[in-house]
Amino acid sequence: MAENGKLRKRTKIAKRENGNRAAYGFLAPYLLLFTTFIIIPMIIAVGLSFTSFDTIQTPTFRGFLNYINLLTQDEIFMKNVLPNTVVYALIVGPGGYILSFLVAWALAQLTSVPRTILAIIFYSPSMTGTVAMTVLWKIIFSGDQMGYINNWLMNLGVIDEPIVWLTSADYLLPIMIIVALWSSMGVGFLAMLAGILNADEELYEAAAIDGVKNRFQEMIYITVPTMKPQMLFGAIMAITGAFQNGVIGVQLSGANPTPNYAGQLIVNHIEDYGFIRYEMGYAAAVSVVLLLMVYVFSKVFGKLFRED
Repeated sequence: MAENGKLRKRTKIAKRENGNRAAYGFLAPYLLLFTTFIIIPMIIAVGLSFTSFDTIQTPTFRGFLNYINLLTQDEIFMKNVLPNTVVYALIVGPGGYILSFLVAWALAQLTSVPRTILAIIFYSPSMTGTVAMTVLWKIIFSGDQMGYINNWLMNLGVIDEPIVWLTSADYLLPIMIIVALWSSMGVGFLAMLAGILNADEELYEAAAIDGVKNRFQEMIYITVPTMKPQMLFGAIMAITGAFQNGVIGVQLSGANPTPNYAGQLIVNHIEDYGFIRYEMGYAAAVSVVLLLMVYVFSKVFGKLFRED
């Protein structure tokens, strides 16, 4: 009997070890790709941020000089790039997140067929954003009389002559925010929609017995608390996307830097110094600052939606 017990114990241990090896085998490709394309480039960027490197000569160690120059001598960064990025991220991040949740909640009230069709329609701008910006939004905000907005305002008598929307320091950033909100229904939106649809119906029935009277109360007291993981995922995707989405201003204005730096974000500043001026060390320092900003905001959202 004792030998049979030991044999069963060894069999269980062997099965557990085989299962662990299989799990590691499935994780290995992801870990390899994550290390190759995320961890190693991040380490290289941090290392380059302490050097002067023009992609031709050997990097020269400069210590914290790039960071000191960024915070004390780069007037464009402090006066234009950083404020633009903060304003853009604080509006597009939470705004796109709230919009995604409200649309997902509204679609969840529909039947399957119209919900699927509308979900595809709302999701499609996030997949075709660059093409749509080039074709659709540049036509809408065209700076001549043929632009839809100019034509409409002139017909109403609001303006007497066309406004050059996409090269104006007064209008470029607000237009970027509008376009970003329009294309904010991405993967986070789908995750929130799935979370709402998978909520336990018994919770709603119990809530109705306890006095919950309408859809809004259901959303506040049942829907949001039961889908915290999806809410957290959507929040992180929204804030990271807002900080990293610099292509909008360049595509709309057709230039990097954007006119008068009106739509210049940190990502554009990195591209400007890294791929136009070839100051890779300085661009790496700016990218590290951006990484830290994204990390801080992600931690804040993580605390808001963590499960107790």
